[in-house]
Amino acid sequence: MRVLYPGSFDPLTNGHLDLIERGVELFGEVVVAVLHNTDKVPTFSLEKRVHQIQQSTKHLRGVEIVSFEGLTVDCAKDEKCTLILRGLRALSDFEYELQLAHTNRSLACNTETVFLATTAHHSFLSSSVVKEVAKFGGNISHLVPEIVANELKLLFNK
Repeated sequence: MRVLYPGSFDPLTNGHLDLIERGVELFGEVVVAVLHNTDKVPTFSLEKRVHQIQQSTKHLRGVEIVSFEGLTVDCAKDEKCTLILRGLRALSDFEYELQLAHTNRSLACNTETVFLATTAHHSFLSSSVVKEVAKFGGNISHLVPEIVANELKLLFNK
């Protein structure tokens, strides 16, 4: 079974990586769909984010990385996925993710959203938190894959 795991992954965190690894175990194939959002200026280019994910998941079988623009359900259809994987860290995530799941289902009635609770030690982790810590020279080696940590250090010259 193929599941689509969409996100901006700017940057990829160990929480994202944990969901990818668990997704492969549960579903067999995970299509990591990296969003190109024209309304936001990302920290890393789309190409760099795709590369970071490729390098961070090369130890896994059953992972495919694609990029997309537009609606997640259209990407899911293009990738022949009827399941969308989303992670939940807190109750506030659930409210937003439930709204997205209902919207996606209204747009594509054959598409289901599956929620996975994050591992407890990743529950505080977000890309925004990682960037903030990196910006001020904090240790992020336990928060992100090595390639991401190195590239954030270069970016922020710390």
